[in-house]
Amino acid sequence: MRILLVEDAEDLGDAVASKLRLLGHAVEWAKDGRSGRELALAEPFDAVILDINLPGEDGFSVLRAMRAARLPTPVLVVTARSEVDDKISLLDLGADDYLVKPFDLRELEARLRALLRRRAGALSSTVAVGELVIDHAAGEARLGDRPLDLSRREFRLLEILTSRLGQVIPKQRLMDQLFSLDDEVSENALELYVSRLRRKLQGAPVTIATVRGAGYAARAAHG
Repeated sequence: MRILLVEDAEDLGDAVASKLRLLGHAVEWAKDGRSGRELALAEPFDAVILDINLPGEDGFSVLRAMRAARLPTPVLVVTARSEVDDKISLLDLGADDYLVKPFDLRELEARLRALLRRRAGALSSTVAVGELVIDHAAGEARLGDRPLDLSRREFRLLEILTSRLGQVIPKQRLMDQLFSLDDEVSENALELYVSRLRRKLQGAPVTIATVRGAGYAARAAHG
């Protein structure tokens, strides 16, 4: 996932960003409400983690601006507030879920996965394409009974491509989801990951096709 984190607390923000990057997600971290709003409106993200008590503009303003712009991006609000009225206000404004501080980072990641499943209309964290089984919760894939030895970015690439099976995903979109804005990478880096993933998918019912001038597409062997 490409995630926008809007959090002004250095210790919490660093812990959340580090954990999510360790899991293979691309994370952009905004430390105030104004920059968070600007990033949310300007860049495509799969999910937003939004604190409420922010300098400059609070989380309510950021969320209100996102929904006014008709952005469908799932928003997970994190707040130290526990009043029922605040939670109701956040949900009414368009928040998809919330966590009250302090929280376990494992719960945060689980809630993010649930939000994306809900958006995609999926009920389970496990997806199967023939004998290829992708476990989003565990971050693992297997071919039949054989686990695939995938790096974090290789697994995320597989997730992204198979979530839109048969559709062409532009190279820039893939790079945005695999790498952070601060990473200095070229298309060669993406091509390297695609090449490695292709080798590891040999014998699988899914192939990765290069669509010249456009991007890549994962295709089922029977299609």
